[in-house]
Amino acid sequence: MKISYYPGCTLKSKAANLEAAAVAALATLGIDVEEIDRWNCCGAVFSLTADDLIHQVGPVRNLVRAKEQGATQLVTLCSMCYNTLARANRIMRDDAVKRDTINRFMDEEIDYAGEVEVVHLLTFLEREVGWQKIREKVKVPLEGLRVAPYYGCTLQRPADVGIEPFGSFHLMTGLLEALGATVTPFAAADTCCGSYQVLNGEAGARSTAAVILDNAAASGAEALATSCPLCEYNLGKQQGRLLEAGQITTAVPTFYFTQLLAVALGVAPESCLFDLNSAASLDLLKTKNCLVAA
Repeated sequence: MKISYYPGCTLKSKAANLEAAAVAALATLGIDVEEIDRWNCCGAVFSLTADDLIHQVGPVRNLVRAKEQGATQLVTLCSMCYNTLARANRIMRDDAVKRDTINRFMDEEIDYAGEVEVVHLLTFLEREVGWQKIREKVKVPLEGLRVAPYYGCTLQRPADVGIEPFGSFHLMTGLLEALGATVTPFAAADTCCGSYQVLNGEAGARSTAAVILDNAAASGAEALATSCPLCEYNLGKQQGRLLEAGQITTAVPTFYFTQLLAVALGVAPESCLFDLNSAASLDLLKTKNCLVAA
């Protein structure tokens, strides 16, 4: 099986561990990843201004690239890329006036009318692979690892593009259980991590992240699983500062869900780029004997 894939900017730099683990895991499942040609930044966030169509050009161009390659679906990994592409796609599919304006503006591109479905990898794995097949492919079960699925604010909102209903964590729960992990629900799983507040003033974002991490720890989670590089930054890379400042008392190592998938499928740890995670993440997997040679 071959899938058309949109990486996004951050997955080629600071979040290369999200992509590398996904590509390696998919190869193990017999799935070839075909990155779309000449992709550009999705815009990072969806413009909430109704008449701000210029900010839809970036994501729509990526959808045009997928259509040109004959794709009927475009798979994404990053929560924010998924959200931005899916919402732009909805405009091109459902709003004839805006669709015409954008197509006329991009006069050197082929017309686009929402023909390509934007699919998050979690949805793809459930729909096209299935939890049972993944369970059968697991070589290193994540037994004894208590993981809290963390969705943040862009996987379920708005409802018409969310990967599942608000308040539901069925997809990541299904994956983690197939990998042998113990899923630990917690109340802050869909709370915003603080997003770009960290650029304005770290105190606000740190406070938000601290609430989430404390809630996860209090619920018994040993780790968080996410699919958003910004969430990983605020909740993972900032944990050291939060501990030093006394804003949290218990470390909760973070992983991209693709890294946990890859490890359980027997992918070599170095292929998952754990050096981009905090040292505590790899240490936790070692403690749980989840890095045994498959």
